[in-house]
Amino acid sequence: MGGWSSEREVSLSSGAGVADALESLGYQVTRIDMDRNLAQVLEAVRPDVVFNALHGTPGEDGTVQGLMDLM
Repeated sequence: MGGWSSEREVSLSSGAGVADALESLGYQVTRIDMDRNLAQVLEAVRPDVVFNALHGTPGEDGTVQGLMDLM
């Protein structure tokens, strides 16, 4: 969620909504405000599942999805 596109605020809102819903169901959620160090952050967190709540670039152009495939 977050990122650097013009849709950053919408992305933060979407991500917060998804995270809140998952937490209410008992899931452990790590909220990551996307920046250019995403790969290093994910290596440190080692998530089992990633929900991509990014709007615009790089969330909707395949960049983040490609990174997830490589990890």
